[in-house]
Amino acid sequence: MSWLPRPDVAATRLPRAEFTSVLAERLRVLGPDHPDTLHTRLLLIDVSADVGPGAPTAIAELEALLGDILRVLGPDHPDAWNACAIIALLRDTDADPRVSVPDELLAACLRVLGPDHPSVWQARARVVVARKEAGDIAGTVTALDGLATDLTRLHGPDHLETLRVRTVLALWRINAGDPAGAAADYAKLLADLLRIHGPDRRDVFAVRANIAGLRGIAGDAPSAVVGYEESLADQVRVLGPDHPDTLTTRHNLAGGRGEAGDAVGAVAAFEELLPELLRVLGPAHPHTLTARGHLAAWRGAAGDAVGAAAAYEELLADYLRVLGPDHPHTLTARGNLAHWRERAGLV
Repeated sequence: MSWLPRPDVAATRLPRAEFTSVLAERLRVLGPDHPDTLHTRLLLIDVSADVGPGAPTAIAELEALLGDILRVLGPDHPDAWNACAIIALLRDTDADPRVSVPDELLAACLRVLGPDHPSVWQARARVVVARKEAGDIAGTVTALDGLATDLTRLHGPDHLETLRVRTVLALWRINAGDPAGAAADYAKLLADLLRIHGPDRRDVFAVRANIAGLRGIAGDAPSAVVGYEESLADQVRVLGPDHPDTLTTRHNLAGGRGEAGDAVGAVAAFEELLPELLRVLGPAHPHTLTARGHLAAWRGAAGDAVGAAAAYEELLADYLRVLGPDHPHTLTARGNLAHWRERAGLV
């Protein structure tokens, strides 16, 4: 745990059995309420979490320790804060699936430290991560929404952390199938970023690109193309033509042209982009390989089934070499190759 201070550097390298021995000695010599004893208890829970003793036991130990730290050292002691941060380890143990470790520990942090303590914010951030990793998209959105609301209350809408969480929230609304909510969030966020920072920042470019993407999701591909074109001009000017963000926007613009009904224009745009991706990122980079797949698809959509089949054949060979035969991208390329070979009359 990178944020857990450990003054006994040599001791922290000890295995759990040795930690237990150190704790017993400190209990005997220093007593149960000495700060070093309490800190050793915290380190022992940390080490125990590393080897996965089971979340319910760790939570019970942590609850008892928090009570003792609060009684002896007070809620502002670093060990009280760090006890909350052990969630980073507990969330990865072999826990009872009926126990919601992040919520349990967050409740303890809230009770001990209060809702506005920095370590509570850390614990709430871990709740977001845990819900995301569990595949709970709706829960992730709810947790982020609450976090954004409270950060706005505590720090104001213009604080860097508030803006960061608002950005992530908008993205997760897209993942949750709420493009309208995401569009509303992005519109407010863009207005605030422009007011605070002006137009020439990467986070502004990213929000503008996401707004353009949402226009495409909503079925307004021509408007998405306009948005990508406007964002691309500024990215080239500020970041340069070889910046990864610039190349990503060029990729999105090329695909947007195809979605707007201009398959030939999409092919031309991808053919212009691909040499730049090869030069800047290299032939095995995922973005390069993805662009090759999109170029092949748009060649087929533009009426060149033979060219699409040839492109997918070359791409499949590289996917086999780079990713192996069982990777999802390899399997997709194999299926697309079969499709366009059939369309081209090659089978």
